[in-house]
Amino acid sequence: MYIYVNGDFVLQEEAKISPFDHGFLYGLGVFETFRIYGGHPFLLDDHFQRLEQSVEQLNIILNITKQQLKEILDELLTLNKLKDAYVRFNVSAGEAPVGLQTNAYTEPTIIIFMKPMNGPIVRTKKASVLTTRRNTPEGAERLKSHHYLNNIIGKRELTSADHEGIFLTSDGYVAEGIVSNIFWVKDGQVYTPSVTTGILNGITRQFVIALLEKHKIPCHEGWYWVASLFEADEVFITNSIQEVVAISMINEHTYEQENKVTTYLQTIYREYMNIQLSSIQSL
Repeated sequence: MYIYVNGDFVLQEEAKISPFDHGFLYGLGVFETFRIYGGHPFLLDDHFQRLEQSVEQLNIILNITKQQLKEILDELLTLNKLKDAYVRFNVSAGEAPVGLQTNAYTEPTIIIFMKPMNGPIVRTKKASVLTTRRNTPEGAERLKSHHYLNNIIGKRELTSADHEGIFLTSDGYVAEGIVSNIFWVKDGQVYTPSVTTGILNGITRQFVIALLEKHKIPCHEGWYWVASLFEADEVFITNSIQEVVAISMINEHTYEQENKVTTYLQTIYREYMNIQLSSIQSL
């Protein structure tokens, strides 16, 4: 596969970064993952805006525009002969002298790669509440950063790669999945943890909340004990790659009611994506 590295399109086996990149030395880097459907990157404006806000907190000067990103994605699709793809857009601080730096990073390392989306869409998963607690963000809010040890420790608890792990905060409130945001439904109303719990404010999370508001389905954000999950009628998770996924079981608790709200969201999510794709293709 071809990938983009600092202005060049190279085979992935040929890609290199400096050992003095502060993304490598000190974890100063952030990334976005999103999907391309039929050549169109979905919710790209939102992903790019979040990445801009993230690099600003890391004092990294982003030297790529959204239009340049679109052109890079088009070229990668052509080189890799893809129309539907998983994309990772990664920005790290770049090369600098060894030592903690407080000045702005003006020459970041930008790496963009993609891979084909294979297999059917996963609509249902099982989940487990993790004993590993969600760590607190290192700054004012959680970034989609290179710091993934907490996620990896949580994933080691899972007995199946097909399961999702659910983090609780240190105080026992529901937080988020290892690679997802979590929602649940009770009596036709939707609940999800507040970003003040320290979770990542996922782009798909925001999109789903907007869909719920548009379709007049009440959605509440707050601090909730884990018992709320077991008392729920439905539970679902969201992320940009898997979209909206129903949870059929958490630990030993099963959800036997029909997933009315979850199925509805899955349907309108796809409808919205198809409308956007159709409008782009008609231009």
